[in-house]
Parts: sequence; C-alpha cells; structure tokens
Amino acid sequence: MKHYKRQVRSVLEELNSSAQGLSASIAAERLNQNGKNKLAETKHKSNVVRFFEQMKDPMIIVLIAAAIISGAFGEIADMIIILVVVSLNSVLGVVQERKAEKAIEALQKMSAPHTRVRRDGVVSDIKSEDVVIGDIVLFEAGDSIPADIRIIEAVSLKMEEAALTGESVPVEKTSTSLMTEKDEIPLGDRVNMAYMGTNAVYGRGEGVVTATGMATEMGKIADILSGTKEEKTPLQKKLASLSKMLSFMILGICVFIFFFSILRNGGFSGGHVFETLMIAVSLAVAAIPEGLVVVVTVLLSIGVTKMSKRNSVIRKLTLVETLGCTQVICSDKTGTLTQNKMTVVDQFGDKQLLAEAVALCNDVEINPSGELIGEPTEVGLTAYAISLKLPKNELEKEKPRIGELPFDSMRKMMSTVHALSDGTFRQYTKGAPDEILKCCDYIIIDGQVQDLTAELQNRILDHNRRMADKALRVLGAAYRSYTEKPNKFSPEHLEKGLTFIGLAGMIDPVRPEVKTAINECKAAGIRAIMITGDHKDTAVAIAKELGILKDKDEAISGEEIVRMSDDELDMVIDNITVYARVQPEHKVRIVNAWRRKGKITAMTGDGVNDAPALKSADIGVGMGITGTDVTKNVAGMVLTDDNFASIVYAVEEGRRIYENIRKAIQFLLASNLSEVIAIFVATLFNLQLFAPIHILWINLVTDTFPAMALGMEEAETDSMRQPPRDPKEGIFARGLGVNVIYQGIIIAVLTLISFFIGNVQSHTIGMTMAFLTLSMCEIFHAINMRSLKKSIFTLKGHNKYLIYAILACFALTLMVIYIPGINTMFKLTALSADNFFTSLALSIVIIPIVELVKAVQRGSR
Repeated sequence: MKHYKRQVRSVLEELNSSAQGLSASIAAERLNQNGKNKLAETKHKSNVVRFFEQMKDPMIIVLIAAAIISGAFGEIADMIIILVVVSLNSVLGVVQERKAEKAIEALQKMSAPHTRVRRDGVVSDIKSEDVVIGDIVLFEAGDSIPADIRIIEAVSLKMEEAALTGESVPVEKTSTSLMTEKDEIPLGDRVNMAYMGTNAVYGRGEGVVTATGMATEMGKIADILSGTKEEKTPLQKKLASLSKMLSFMILGICVFIFFFSILRNGGFSGGHVFETLMIAVSLAVAAIPEGLVVVVTVLLSIGVTKMSKRNSVIRKLTLVETLGCTQVICSDKTGTLTQNKMTVVDQFGDKQLLAEAVALCNDVEINPSGELIGEPTEVGLTAYAISLKLPKNELEKEKPRIGELPFDSMRKMMSTVHALSDGTFRQYTKGAPDEILKCCDYIIIDGQVQDLTAELQNRILDHNRRMADKALRVLGAAYRSYTEKPNKFSPEHLEKGLTFIGLAGMIDPVRPEVKTAINECKAAGIRAIMITGDHKDTAVAIAKELGILKDKDEAISGEEIVRMSDDELDMVIDNITVYARVQPEHKVRIVNAWRRKGKITAMTGDGVNDAPALKSADIGVGMGITGTDVTKNVAGMVLTDDNFASIVYAVEEGRRIYENIRKAIQFLLASNLSEVIAIFVATLFNLQLFAPIHILWINLVTDTFPAMALGMEEAETDSMRQPPRDPKEGIFARGLGVNVIYQGIIIAVLTLISFFIGNVQSHTIGMTMAFLTLSMCEIFHAINMRSLKKSIFTLKGHNKYLIYAILACFALTLMVIYIPGINTMFKLTALSADNFFTSLALSIVIIPIVELVKAVQRGSR
C-alpha cells in the first residue's frame, strides 16, 4: 500500500492501530503471524561440500582417474603426487569462494537493536526484532529506524537516508500526506515515511509501522541480493572452455594410443597391457597443465597484494582480470565522486558576520578530539566558520545561547538568541533565503545597516539564483539586536524586523583527484556513468564539473526509467551518462542494460542502495571508509582510501596481470603440447619416452616456477592508451594459438632428437637426456615469454624473479639427475659431460628460433 499518499487517520485505521498503540495481546498475535522483524538468513554450504564441488572440473576428473589407475598398478608415488595436486587446487577454490553470503548478515546488523514503542498507551523499550505492523514507534536525533514507518508526528525532524537513497543531505520529514497524481513517488521524495536502517539526525518524531522484516525497503534489497546470481568472469569462462576442450582431447588421444598399442602387440594377452596403460596415463598427465590453475591463482594473488599497497583490496581473485577489460564504470555520486561532506563553496554578504551567524545558529557539537558531531549541513557551516578562524566553541563562550526556536519545515528557518559581553542580546536566524527575506527590513553592507529596498532584495535573489543554478544548496542568514532579553521566544515575536547578513552556497564537493581519474579512464576507452539518488540539477552540475556530461539532455531521472521497458532503456542507454533520483532496482536495470550490450561493467558505491547493483555488475567496487558493511561484503574490490583514482591504477594493474597470464598460458600450453607430441611420436615407435613422474616434475617444477615469475613482468608502456580488450576474445586470440602450436612442435622435436641420441647408448640414458632437454627448453623458453611481441634483447630492465626461478629450476633438475637415490626414484641416471652438454645445446636452440618468428610476425603486421 502507498501509505505516503494517505492521511494519518486512514493509515491507522487500515493497520488496525491508534495513536495509543497496539495492545500487548494483538502485538504478540501479529508477531506470531508475521514473524520476527529481521532479514532472512541465508543457508551456507559446508566447506566439505565446496571442496568436492571444485572437483567437477573435467581436467580434475581426468587427473583423479589417472591417479586411481596409477595406484591400481602399484605406482603409489605417482598416485600420491597427482592427488596432492588435485587437493591443492580444490583447497584454493574453497578459500576464494565465500564472499557475498556476508551481505545479508551485514544488513541485519544495520537494524537498531532496541526500539521505543507505545503499547496500551505506555512507552516501553523492546527488541527491534519484536516490532510488528501497527506498532507506534517513537524516535529522536541519534535513533536508528527499526522498520518502515509512516510518520504521524514530526517536530523539526530530519532523517539521514544516504545509505538507502544516495541523498547526501538529510531530508526534512513531515506527517502530511503527499497528494499527487503520480502513480509512484521516488523513495527519496517520500517525506512522510521513515525506513529501516536510516537514522534520525535532528528533532523527534512518531510513526506507525507499515512493514517489517523482508517486506521493508531494506528487505527488498536483501531479496535482490539473494536472488542475484554471480556470473563467471571472462577468464573463468575461458579457462572452463579450455578445460573442457583439453579433457575431450586427452581422452581421445589416450583411448587411441591404448588401443593402437594393444592391437599392435597382439591384443590384451601378455604383460604389455600394464606398460600401455601407463603410457596412456603419462599422456593424460602430460596433456593436462596441472600448474595452470595454481599459476593463474598465484599471479592473481600477487596482483592483489600489489594492488592492496595502492589502496585497492580485491576480495575475489578472478575479478582482477575483469578490471582489465572493463568498458563501463557506473559510479554512485555521493561519497564516491564527491566527498560526502557538505561544504560552503560560495557566499554573498559580510563574510565574517555570516560565518559567525551560521556557526552560532546551529546545534553542532565539537568533541574533545575536535571532531564535529551533528547534521551534515550544520557541520559544513561550522567548518566554514572554523576556516575563517571563528571556532564555534570559542564563539559560544563569548556569546552563550540563552534561547532558541528550532527549525521546522513550515517556517524553513531556525533562530537562536545569545547574550553579549556588553549586556545586550543578539538573535541569529538562518534558513531558506526567500523565507528569511520575508522577515527582513534591513541589510548590513560594509558594516553599515541600510533599509532593505526592492532593488537590494532583487540583488540578493539574483545571487540566490546564481548559486542555485550551480546546484548549490543556499542558506540565508540574518540578525536582530536587543537591549534586553526577549520576553517571548515565539516566531511571531522573534522572526521579524531582521537585518539581512548574506547567503552561503553549499555542495557536496567533488574529490579533487576524480576529474583526472575520469580523464585517464577516457584515454583508456572506459565510459564513466554517474548514478545517484540526488536531484537532477545537482547531478548534472557535478557531472559537468567532472567532464562526465556535456549536455543536460544526457541526464534522466528514476521516474523516466520506471516508464521505460527494458527494450526502451537499451535503445537510449548509449546516450545517457547521468541518472538522478534513482532507486536500488533502477541501478540494477542500468547495470544489466549495459551488460546486455555485451559491455563489461563495473559499479562503484558506498551505500546500502548500491549493493544490488554492485552484485549484478561484472565487478563491484565498494568504498572502505564511508562504505557500509553491506557494500564491502558484496563488492569484488574495496577502495581503502575511497579514492576514485585508485580505480585507474586497478584497471592498469588488471590489464598488466591479464597480459602476464596470457604469457603464462602460452608458456604452459606450449610445454604440455610438446610433451603430448613427443610421447605420441615415441609411442608410434613402441618406445616409452617418459614415466608419469617425469611429466609431473616438469609440469609442477620447471614449468610452474618460471610461469609464476612471468607474472612479475611490468606492464607495457602503452597499456593505458589502448581500448579495453574485447571480453569475447578467445584465450587463443591475437596469435596465441598459433604460437602454442609452433613452439610445442619445436620443443617436441628437440626433445625427441635428444632422446634418440641417448637411446643409442641405453633407454635410461635416452630418457634422461630427453628429460634434461625438455626441462631446459622450458627454462630457456620462459625467457622468450617476457614479451609476446618484442625481442627479448630490446626489453628494458630485467625480471629478477625470473632469474631466481631459472636458477632454482636448473639446480633442482641437476639434483634429480645426479644425486644417487633421488635419480633412482625418478628412474633417471647420471649423464656424462658429453651427453649433458648435448642436451643443453639442443634446449638453448628454442631462443633463436622464437626470436626469428617474432621478427617475422612484427614485420607482417
């Protein structure tokens, strides 16, 4: 029901309540019928369930099958190593998974734990979860609202609703019904309603509860959060596709090799079945890049650590690379693009007297640490006075307050009376400029009091319009002097015959670094969109200042979005850069409209109202300082400094990480392909090239460590002057697939040459030489992969991590070949100097060959 459109009496009748409240028995009955006033709790999967869910990957299933076969035929070491690899991958997956489930828990914490209600005509304090529909709730400045409420009494009441609506300025509340022909009034304009999770910051009020628990506006957000499915990132989709493709390819090759060998050796009789099966297992292990998932996870983790030092905390690893291809950033205005701090940026009149007036005529308190506590607009006015060396606490000592008229929405002003040191008294009044002017007969100009003529009034109104046109919130100030203390403190006696002082124009200012950040986003081909609960004029003014918007036609309101179907929104979305007076469901529609266009979309924000859109976006960016727990838990990335500019660094880092992951993928797949080709060819000659343990060692040691080191390469110098990559771009795009094939073939050929040279002497020597050549080929090939396009001889600087990885891998390879006992376990033998250097010479050939191909590729572009 639209209770905001109805009279108080009608609402109370409909809810079977009264100003005296419900009876205890009816309240108990309703509590039993509707349940507790709290948000629904989500069911969490156990870590055991999550662990086994990680094993659904086709490549993991193939590895488990390989481990079972190895164990069944007595190869216990191979089985243990394979199972350890599988378990490690699953544990990493579980650790990364639990994230968005905490969102609703945080929403629950935002509700007030206790609430004052009137039941049976008596005011009592009850748990917020026991509040029911029809309860009469009493609240004052500092109280949190426990449920959705229709206000039935408001005394100078202002509510802070920024977390729910995005409105940066506290909203004045009233009990009057909202008579309008509009079907729907935006949440932020329902001035006779108070909502769960918002706070009273000024005055006091009473209201009747209209909705509790999941039926509240906060509950609707919780429902949207629980109903929003998390989609895989581009990298996850590509790796899943690669996994599926490799799995089918592996099974096909293994089945072919197994039956080919069986038929060639005369069927299933004889002892060759075991050897044939182990060759098939070796092929399976060779074709699966066991280190790929670990390498990608570690590279992303390294990027996360690096980004955290620059104030960007990534809560979900795979979202790092998503930032690199982000095409649209939908940003909340309040607290993200702006400082969420009302500030005086323009003024008209006597500056010192204006500052004194607005500092004394407000209720801000200053705590011992110097922090200003109070309603945001008054905090901004107090800060303005402090900037002019007029601290409020010192002013109050000199001119103590002896009386006041609190602000109310009818008069639109507030007055305070102060005692002066000479025994006289002065009244300061602040409020809406047009209302203040009605109470003024005089004006002070250059220290001289003059009559307030029509010409001077028009001059004041012109300044008021000038400030309003810049989307400033304008307040007027006036004073009145008394020789004696006023005997009556009423509007009729105090607020007349005033002397006009001046005007103060306030706004929630933009963050100074944001304009530069947005320009850098433009250079990187990223579209910036502002989404806010603020008024359209304010949003347009801020957007113009930031360079987000050029013409006001690029802005629309939430009401206009409501009237559009999804198809209509899709048609206009390319032309809209500012959305004002929006509600949570509008933000989700906007994000989803961009995503329907195939755009990778990020959403930044700090309020509860941003949470559903943050979860719907490809990547949600929350604010660490001003952000609510809800947005922090939903967001994939949290900015610890609330600095929009940190997003630019995160985008750059995301692009660097993705390119380095491509290098690692090319490096690892070329290695695996070379192993498959080499084993396949050797099998055709009825020879065993490698045992499963050899392949596991190469895949997990001589491949994995250099691949991780490649992740430490610095970004290309022009990475932020390139448009975002196409999110549909395949993992083998931009020549990566061709490179994997030719490099895999070359490494396989070099390995087979080494094997056949050694096999002349003995099978064990041939196997050891092949093992050394393949291992060293991978080590040297890692140097090639420092750049996918440029010659390694033109790269500036060096990658110390790659040097360490190469030295470590070389030492470990020598260890398994030359240390007695270890080489026996690995089925290898110590090589002579001639055989060693022959293997080494063959492996180093990979560098000039790849350099030559790179030169040809550069020349053909």
